[in-house]
Amino acid sequence: MTDLEESFVQLPDEDSLENIFLTMTPECIQKEIEKYKDRCFALEQDGADLKAAKEASEQKIQEFEKEAEHLCEKLEKDTLLSSELAASYQTKMHLAKEERYQLLQLKQKLEEELKELEKRRDAYNEQEKALPQVLPSLLERKMVFKGHMTREDTNSLAMTLLIQYPLPGGSALITFENPEVARRIMQKQEHEVELDECRVRVWAEPVELLLPSFLEIEMKRNSRRILVSNLPSLDLSEEQLLDKLELFFSKKKNGGGEVEWREFLSDTRHVVLSFMYDGVVEELIKKGHFQIQFGKTIHEVRVTPYVSGAIADLQFRPSICNRTVLLSGIPDVLDEEAMQDALEIHFQKPSQGGGEVDAISYVPAGKHGLAIFEEDTE
Repeated sequence: MTDLEESFVQLPDEDSLENIFLTMTPECIQKEIEKYKDRCFALEQDGADLKAAKEASEQKIQEFEKEAEHLCEKLEKDTLLSSELAASYQTKMHLAKEERYQLLQLKQKLEEELKELEKRRDAYNEQEKALPQVLPSLLERKMVFKGHMTREDTNSLAMTLLIQYPLPGGSALITFENPEVARRIMQKQEHEVELDECRVRVWAEPVELLLPSFLEIEMKRNSRRILVSNLPSLDLSEEQLLDKLELFFSKKKNGGGEVEWREFLSDTRHVVLSFMYDGVVEELIKKGHFQIQFGKTIHEVRVTPYVSGAIADLQFRPSICNRTVLLSGIPDVLDEEAMQDALEIHFQKPSQGGGEVDAISYVPAGKHGLAIFEEDTE
């Protein structure tokens, strides 16, 4: 008998019952009763187990419903929090983009300032390289005292400066008569110059120069050299004049000695003589004046100490030209003369903020120029 068959009680039909009751003995009936009791007890036990299983299932369902409710609440909270975080992230991303843009702008500005500083540094280096030419009268030229004296401050020294300023290709220097015009042009910075067939954009910036602010010169008298001045203006070459003076001052009867070295100073027409030994210069300076025969003429020359000077300290300060403007970024679209004329015409127009032009110099792209600045006495 299978489990399915055991779960049900098979009842005999009426005819079978009548036959059974007729044939069954009391012992058989008692066994049948016991058998049905056992089946009834089993059915009751199954009912109790089913009831317990149902209660357990209902409890599980309640627990699952509570868990589902809790999960739904958590999901709603997580969704709300996710929305808030998404909005916060969007705001932070927008702020980060703005900050990045500002940093890029700052970087570009700093790079432009760095380029400007490098350009100024290069210009200063060029000026320092040209220093021996900036102060030629102080560094190389022989100084001669001509007897003039003054009661003014002897610690001061007047100089005429010639400052060399390198000009790269694609740039121009323009000097205005009115400093106010130059100030307006530099303040605007960017300018559009109209040509015959196009417009070009150029940039205006100030011209910075390094000017001496302090100069200290150490003067030293040379014990073996003299300076011969007051020489005659005769039809003699430099070599002939040097030979005549060397011959005269090498003789002991004239108070001289062996000449080691000689030089003619063409700018002052003076002669420097250097002797081999000490003691000769002092005697010549004491006498001071000498009668020397040049051809058929006797001429009096003067002997003075030879004083050499060396720069002990030289300091500079930056200075901005108030009437001159540097134009840069000029493209090579016209020939030199046509472009210079176009620039001068443009910056003379009052409608462009310009004014009367005093001087202009343009250097085409691919070339280099050297501008000479003098002191503005106007």
